[in-house]
Amino acid sequence: MSTPPTTLPVTNQQAVQSQPPINTPAFRTFFSRLSTSIRDGLSQRRPWAELVDRSSMARPESLTDALSRIRKNLAYFKVNYVAVVSLVLAFSLFSHPLSLLVLVGLLAGWMLLYLFRPSDQPLVVFGRTFSDRETLLALVLSTIVVVFITSVGSLLTSALMIGVAIVCVHGAFVVPDDLFMDDQEPANAGLLSFLGGSATSAASAVAARV
Repeated sequence: MSTPPTTLPVTNQQAVQSQPPINTPAFRTFFSRLSTSIRDGLSQRRPWAELVDRSSMARPESLTDALSRIRKNLAYFKVNYVAVVSLVLAFSLFSHPLSLLVLVGLLAGWMLLYLFRPSDQPLVVFGRTFSDRETLLALVLSTIVVVFITSVGSLLTSALMIGVAIVCVHGAFVVPDDLFMDDQEPANAGLLSFLGGSATSAASAVAARV
């Protein structure tokens, strides 16, 4: 008696293309706009030699004179001052690696879980599906905890205060030249483009999900 042949089940497994964890076109567009805005803003900076020119420095005669100098120098050296404050922030963060890692992790969470996550790809954690509102609430609460409860908030506040103090002292001791006023508009436009472009890109990503 012959034994019937054994038939093995054959399954056709189609390769399923996994969707990327982030919305790649939006991610590239955001960083393209950000890099362009930064490049345009930095192109409007004043020469650094002019910023540290000791021949243009003098002690202010009064508090009113100091405030007037600060206002004029802020308009003239605005891009340079933003760079100085940014350097102070960067130095403070790099001198505290743990705070830097926490801040980078928080930023990565916002980017991967909310800002650039594909809208048709829900967030699933341990089998639980989270809506966009729940994800946003969790990220906001995490941000509040990181900024106001941990040492990251005090570190950023201290660095900002030091940067602003440096800017105010420099602005108060540099004697503004009348020629400054002729060149204010291009510098302001470059900085506003730098800040406005970045803010608009981020706001657009958030508004698309709300």
